[in-house]
Amino acid sequence: MQKIANFTSAELERFKEVQQLAYECVQAIELQLVEGMTEKEAAGLIKAYLDERGVDSYLHKPFAWFGDRTAFTGFWSDFHFFPTDRKLESGMPVILDVAPTCGGYTADIGYSFSFGKVNPELDRMRQTLLEIRSYILEAVLAGETFKQVYLGVDEIIAEAGFRNAHQVYPRRVLGHRVIKTRNTRYDNLSLFGFSARQLQWLVPGVLQGLVRQPSPLWNDRKESDHPPLPGTWAIEPHLASQDGQVGAKWEEILVITEDTAYWLDEGVPHNAQSVASNQQTVAV
Repeated sequence: MQKIANFTSAELERFKEVQQLAYECVQAIELQLVEGMTEKEAAGLIKAYLDERGVDSYLHKPFAWFGDRTAFTGFWSDFHFFPTDRKLESGMPVILDVAPTCGGYTADIGYSFSFGKVNPELDRMRQTLLEIRSYILEAVLAGETFKQVYLGVDEIIAEAGFRNAHQVYPRRVLGHRVIKTRNTRYDNLSLFGFSARQLQWLVPGVLQGLVRQPSPLWNDRKESDHPPLPGTWAIEPHLASQDGQVGAKWEEILVITEDTAYWLDEGVPHNAQSVASNQQTVAV
């Protein structure tokens, strides 16, 4: 039977290692991007990097979004998420997103940056995303329902002058469970870019949510109107500018137990950069 909660410290360390590998990957690929490269080429670099380092399957294959596609502008079907022939230009916002599985442990991450030069709008979004990171943990620890937390995130986004872009994801998710699975010969089979094996637990969970049973999804619908559920959750707040030209997100694992909650790794790039910046300010 698949476990979704009450992981041992050793198991959580394995989730952390996979998440760190995924972030190491996208940071390495950031340095390999050149003007004129397409989203498809960037996604291919991500997969090649991870395949070479022992990744055996993916919850979903790599995504790369450039320019206004980072804001999901014009996305009206799930097929718009897949990498395209959009070419990279200086100053464009970029999001790299991938969910590798190693030995049954899955991490799902998202990484945002501006290519070639500073983008002030993107920098403002990243600050708002850090506020959201703090708020989510505080709200979960306070016992607010998943739906209430989602609506609270919406308020922060609106007050900052941005739009909620994660509502464009399938079933409007702010987050979803990641679990430990067993390796099988079906690991590399995919359906619409998602692992067929992992969809075996995700889809039944969605159906459970429709009848108000615990769902593996975290959104603003009735299926998430319940207290925080123990488990490992990939959280992915995603912001878009009002003009639909810039988008930014992060994604990382939140651990929820019967007694507490915490981010699996405080050293993720979006948080580590903020900590370093604050330390420099104090030093000055």
